[in-house]
Amino acid sequence: MKRRTLLQWSALAAAGPALAQAAPLTRPIPSSGEPIPRVGLGTWITFNVGQDPPARAQCAQVMRAFFEAGGRLIDSSPMYGSSQGVVGEALRGLAAQQRVFSADKVWTGSDGAAQVEASRRLWQVPRFDLLQVHNLLAWERQLPLLQAMKERGQLRYVGITTSEGRRHREFEQVMRGHRLDFVQLTYNLFDREAEERLLPLAADRGIAVLVNRPFQEGTLVQRLQRHPLPPWAAEIECASWAQFALKFAISHPAVTCAIPATRRVDHVRENMAAGRGRMPDDAMRRRMAAHVAAL
Repeated sequence: MKRRTLLQWSALAAAGPALAQAAPLTRPIPSSGEPIPRVGLGTWITFNVGQDPPARAQCAQVMRAFFEAGGRLIDSSPMYGSSQGVVGEALRGLAAQQRVFSADKVWTGSDGAAQVEASRRLWQVPRFDLLQVHNLLAWERQLPLLQAMKERGQLRYVGITTSEGRRHREFEQVMRGHRLDFVQLTYNLFDREAEERLLPLAADRGIAVLVNRPFQEGTLVQRLQRHPLPPWAAEIECASWAQFALKFAISHPAVTCAIPATRRVDHVRENMAAGRGRMPDDAMRRRMAAHVAAL
C-alpha cells in the first residue's frame, strides 16, 4: 500500500506543471450559457483589512494569482467591511476591471439603489455582472429593483443569497416564485442540507448556484487535517484536504462555482488547481462523503 501510494503521488507531482498551465474547468450560467470557472474568490473576513497598506497589498497579490490562474468571479458585499474598496483598489492596480466577473450584493432595508451605486464606486467598475439580495434582507423591495436594473442594462444577472443553512424554506419559495439567474448558498462536505431541495430545484429552474463557505471558514479543513488524506484522492488529482473538499462541492451537477475566501497566495493557487483536472463522478462523490463521515 505504501509503495502504491508513493507511485500515485509521484505521478500526480509529475503532472503538476501541465495542470498548472491547463485552463480551468467551467460551467455555463443556465440563463445565458456564459461559461465561468468553477472556482471563484470570496472576500468575507479575509479582505476586510481596513486601510492597512501591507494587508491591502497582500489581497492584491491574491487577486493577481487568482487572475493568473484563470479566475474570474469575485464576490463581495456591503456587509464585508472594507472588502469592496480593497477589491476595487486591486482591480485598478491590476488593470483587471474588464477581466473580473463582479458579484456583489444588496444588504439594506432602505435605499437599495444608493447602496448599489456606493458599492459600484468602491469596486471601480462600470457596472456589476451580478447583484444578489444578501440573506434575503428586504427581498420583496430589493429584488424588483435588481430586476429593473437588469432590464435597463445596468446589471447582467440577478439573484438571492443565504448562508449557514438559514431560511431555506423561504429561500425555496423565492426560487419557485421569481425568475432568478443565480442563488448563493452554503454547501460542503459537512453542510449538505442543500442537496435535499435547493440544489435539485436550482437545476430544475435553470438557476446558477454559487457555493459559499465550502471550507466552513477554515473549520472543515482544520478538522480533516487531523487525518491522512486517503491515497485514492490522487485518482481525482487532489493533493490536499482543501482540494478534496473543494472538488466535492464544485462537482455537484447543480453547482456552478464555489467562492472560497483567502488572503494567502499559496491557498488561492491551491484552490484554483482544484478547478482543473479530473472531477469526481457520482460514485466518487459518495465515496468521498462516506469517508469523511466515518472519520
